[in-house]
Order: sequence, then structure tokens, then C-alpha cells
Amino acid sequence: MNQSNSSHLPARSRVNRRAFLRLSSTLAAGTAIVPAGVLGRGAQSPNNRLNIACIGVGGRGQASVNGVSRENIVALCDVDVGRAAKTRERFPRARFFQDFRRMFDALEGEIDAVTVATPDHTHAPVAMAAIRRGRHVYCEKPLAHSMQEVRTLTEAARAHNVRTQLGNQGHSTNSIREFVEMVRAGAIGTVTEVHAFVSSNYCPPSRVRPTATPPVPEGLDWDLWLGPAAPRPYHPLYHPGKWRGWWAFGTGVTGDWTCHVLDPIYWALDLGAPTRVVAFPDDYTDPQVRAETCPPSTLIRYEFPAKGDRPGVVVNWYEGNRPVPRPAALEPDRKLPGIGALIVGTEGTILHGSHGAAGAQLLPAARWQDYRLPAPSIPRSRGHHEDWLLACKGGEPASSSFDYGGPLTEVAMLGVIAQRFPGQPLEWDAPRLRIPNHAGAEALLRPSWREGWTL
Repeated sequence: MNQSNSSHLPARSRVNRRAFLRLSSTLAAGTAIVPAGVLGRGAQSPNNRLNIACIGVGGRGQASVNGVSRENIVALCDVDVGRAAKTRERFPRARFFQDFRRMFDALEGEIDAVTVATPDHTHAPVAMAAIRRGRHVYCEKPLAHSMQEVRTLTEAARAHNVRTQLGNQGHSTNSIREFVEMVRAGAIGTVTEVHAFVSSNYCPPSRVRPTATPPVPEGLDWDLWLGPAAPRPYHPLYHPGKWRGWWAFGTGVTGDWTCHVLDPIYWALDLGAPTRVVAFPDDYTDPQVRAETCPPSTLIRYEFPAKGDRPGVVVNWYEGNRPVPRPAALEPDRKLPGIGALIVGTEGTILHGSHGAAGAQLLPAARWQDYRLPAPSIPRSRGHHEDWLLACKGGEPASSSFDYGGPLTEVAMLGVIAQRFPGQPLEWDAPRLRIPNHAGAEALLRPSWREGWTL
């Protein structure tokens, strides 16, 4: 991969003749909007708007489109024409494509940045296509579908000097910053253990691959939807929206929620990479089921080593109906939320809600009535998409760039792998990207892609 040697505002590396002529005609017509792409790498249009392509614009993808809608949306891309219809109606001037590769070829020099909101298994090829062209990338979590993909994207974004942001939106709330400041100020003393939980269950009703072959819905390019995954017939148990529970396409509750729920703890404690993980999934003894779908519930235990003055930390991850130990500090009449985390320290416990929405609650509440938050020490966010857009325009890197979001996603990917080998402790060598004590688990770090697709 070639290292970019341009300035810190990576937008475009050249101005071709076609772009120059288009700029000339635009200026002659007195139009105010000038695509940033025709001004050369690092330049900004007079109206300071980015040309953005949104890839994956149905379902969850609409949130990414909304987040950048004040910019110049030049292209929309989705393999499912029907699910993209509403977004296309909102942006009639944007060109539409089903294949992101054709989009990049057709709009070479006209795109500054992309949003990626496709299923997990296609995050890596889409994001990498943008990064290699020097385009900035906002990618929904998890960053990718496998450990190798996550690491490769993280390194490529750094090498190509593009601005990135992982779609863990809670990272940009004020409440997560308040939590980090509380923990670092010693509100609960030294943190020794964490219990993070998500009561959701993505286990599909059919836990092995369906054999029926219903017709592909009109407007859906099924081959493109599969992307790098091995060919299989279409089935509504995969699309739309049910792919998360299938290992071939999704990463289960673990991949979907770790980058939200563990984010505050990962940030506050500077956890880095764990050295050991073991999973205890329920109802997961059938090898055929383990090869295809995620479990209905599970407990994953991570061991993070000591760092600096912080001792080692054990992080317990519960999902589905797996019971969470009730903390003694929780008032008898209170229930734990469906999603959140308990951070246990030597001087107290914090209950933190999902996405930072509930903020940090010191337990028991009566003991902390007079507690005052420490003075802010972390810059406040202007919004998750907004921070990324400002970074693309030459501002500071977004706080959940791939340099942060990549290692956080690796924690999730390690938990995904551990579930496939119930009760078997896995040693994790993060620098070398290895699980040295388990060949079967290590093989899942680098899953193969089908012919015609490369990372």
C-alpha cells in the first residue's frame, strides 16, 4: 500500500481534464456550489460542502444519510432498489448505483467521502475501495466482519491519510465524556471488574441453513448482496434485516453492540487488547449450528492486562437472557436496564446506560447525592457525523476514528470467535494477530473471500 505524502487534508490527488472543464462551465454559469473534488487534494469548495456518496441507504443506512444530508449528496448506492426508494426520492439529483465498484469508476474525481451502512460482511470491501482512492470513510459498526479485515482497514486508513469515523454514535455524547472523567478522577476508586449486558437475541428461528429457494425479490441483486461471502440461494431469513444472526454475514449481538456498550469502559480505562478470552454460550453444542448461527445467549469473559498504574481488569459480557449478577449497591426496588454496564471499583459502582443515553449513575444513589462531576477535561462533541465532517474538511480527527474504533472492534471480533469454541480459553496475541494456543480459532481470524473479491 502506498503511503500518501500529501497534506493532512486528503480529498483528491489530481484534477483531470473532464473535471477542469466541468468547473469552468460551473463558474461561467455563476453557480454557487462547486464540487470539492475538482479543486484538487485538500481544497474546499467555496460553500465548504463535501461531495458524499452514501453506500447502503435502506434501513439503518438512512441514519447515515441523514447525518450528512447538509453536504452535497452526489451518489446513492444500494443492492436493493426497493429498499433504497425512499432515500432516492429525497435526493433526486444524486446518481444511483447498485454496485459500489461501478459507482467509484463512474464518479472518479467527484467523491470526497463515503458513508458505509451495508451488512457487516461487506463493510471491508466497500470501505477499502474508498480508502484506496483517498476518500474519507464513515463506517457503521462493527468496522468489519473479521479480525484481519478490521486490522487491514485500520492500517490502510492510516497509510492513505484519510479521515474516518466508526458508527458508534454514543461515543459523541456528553454523558460518555462525563463518565470517562468520573472514572479517571477516581469516583469509584480502582476499577477491578466490569459487567456489560445486552438482553437482545439475534438467534434466527431456523438455526441451520434453510434448504428452500424462494425467488429473489424484484430489484435485489442477490449476487452483489452476497459480496465476498460464499454463494448460497436467497432466503428471507437473510435479507432484509435478519442477516445479523448468521455468521456468514453478521457478527451477532456481540458484534452489533460491543462498540456501543463497552465503548465508555474501553475509553475510560484505556483497555487496549485483551490477552485471554473464553465464552460460555447456551444451547450451542451442535457443531452444525455453531458453524452457521449465533447462540441465543452467552457469557464472554475477557482478561485485560495491567497498564500503567491500572491493574488488570476482567470484563464480563452477557447477552440474550444470560443473567447478570445483581450488584449489592443497586436499590432493592430498581431493575437493571436491558442494555448497559456495571463498572465495579474499590470505592463504589457505576451503572452506565446504552449509547450513553442514561449517563453514569453512581450506586447506591443515596450515597452520592452530593457528588459533583469533575471539571470537563475532554473536548465536547458537535455530533458524531458532524465531528467526522469537520475532520474531512481539515479539522481534528474524529474521536472514534479507525485508530480508536478499529481496536475496539477487535475486542468484539475476538468475542465472536470465542463463542464458536465454548468453554475453551483463547490466548490473544494482538501485535502478531494470532491465537497461538488454538489453531481452529486462529483460522477464523482470516476467513476466505470468494473468487472475484479481494481486500
